[in-house]
Amino acid sequence: MKIFITQCVRFCVGLSLLAASALPALALERPRERVVLTITGQIAVSNQGGAAVFDMAMLEALPQHRFATRTPWEPGVVRFSGPLLRDVLALVQARGQRLHATALNDYRITIPLQDARDFDVIIATRMNEQPMPVRTRGPLFVIYPFDSDPQLQNPRFYERSIWQLRSIEVIE
Repeated sequence: MKIFITQCVRFCVGLSLLAASALPALALERPRERVVLTITGQIAVSNQGGAAVFDMAMLEALPQHRFATRTPWEPGVVRFSGPLLRDVLALVQARGQRLHATALNDYRITIPLQDARDFDVIIATRMNEQPMPVRTRGPLFVIYPFDSDPQLQNPRFYERSIWQLRSIEVIE
């Protein structure tokens, strides 16, 4: 019986150490390079004064999603890749209903949070396998998989595809 209790104690201590070592992985690391995306508002996870800030390496370290689609802005089919918007929002534990997205040129658009749930919207970091410079809609582009669903081929969704994304505020 004494051996059994000792083994149980060792197992529980080991399990709690394992759980404690996993906690830092749940925290959002701090950017090491230039910040390319700032998320504020109704979020539970932050890494800089109540905001969640990301450099490009942080975004590219997330699971990447890829699709090819036609857009109103480019001839032919274009390949995009980057993290799913819903994954980025889950990482910061977004709790709102809408996203106020702002571009580098101060263009602003409201995106229903439901879009991130209903469609595989990505924050594209690459177009045709290449990083996107500012002059070609980069460095970040919220893009919908337009060819995957006819309802996405609509001006309402084209307007929500904000390029040169700089920030997202999560609101009620």
